[in-house]
Formats: sequence, C-alpha cells, structure tokens
Amino acid sequence: QVQLAQSGGGLVQAGASLTLTCTASGRASGNIAMAWFRQAPGKERALLTAVSMRGGSAYYADSVKGRFTISRDIARKTVHLQMDNLSPEDTAVYTCAAKLSGEKEYIYWGQGSQVTVAS
Repeated sequence: QVQLAQSGGGLVQAGASLTLTCTASGRASGNIAMAWFRQAPGKERALLTAVSMRGGSAYYADSVKGRFTISRDIARKTVHLQMDNLSPEDTAVYTCAAKLSGEKEYIYWGQGSQVTVAS
C-alpha cells in the first residue's frame, strides 16, 4: 500500500499563485509515478500533470501547460504543484495520486484539497 498526504490549498484571488504538496509513504519507493488531478463542480476528474519518481520529464495537460509546474523531491518521495496565474476556472478539488511502475491506473489517492479562486 501507498499512502499519500496532501497539504496546501485554500482561497486566493485571481492572478495569485498557490502550491500544493503531496508526500508518499508506505510501500512507496522510487518505482512510482505521482500525479495531480482536479475535479471542478459538475465536471469529471481530469489529469493535470504527472511525473515518474525515477526521473525524466513531466506530462502536462494543455489546460495547465505554462502555468502549473510539478516538481519532485525523490529522496522525500514528495511532489509539489506550483500553480501560477490562477483564474476562477481553476476552482476545483485537487488530488494527488500515485501508481506503481507497470500499473495502468492511479490507484492510490490523497485526501484532496479545495482550491477556490475568487475573481
């Protein structure tokens, strides 16, 4: 099992920046991929960005490319999501996720963090 603990989130004004953090524990090793998803009211959950804890480049969805940045601390099994130039359309519950190498689906989930962007 892999446990994920999130921190960050809250209410910000449009144009502001916010950082979310997710730390993996338990069975987590370097052989995992970690990602950030979000779900806005009335919408399906969407993958925003993902990165392997082994290294390599990150994936970004077009909706956040250039504004959001995922960074990793491999030793601490931690990823950060830096979100810049936030808009009200970014209001959602943000959840980190992990999967073991070879798994197709993300099966380990954080507790979710509400991000609300006021206009």
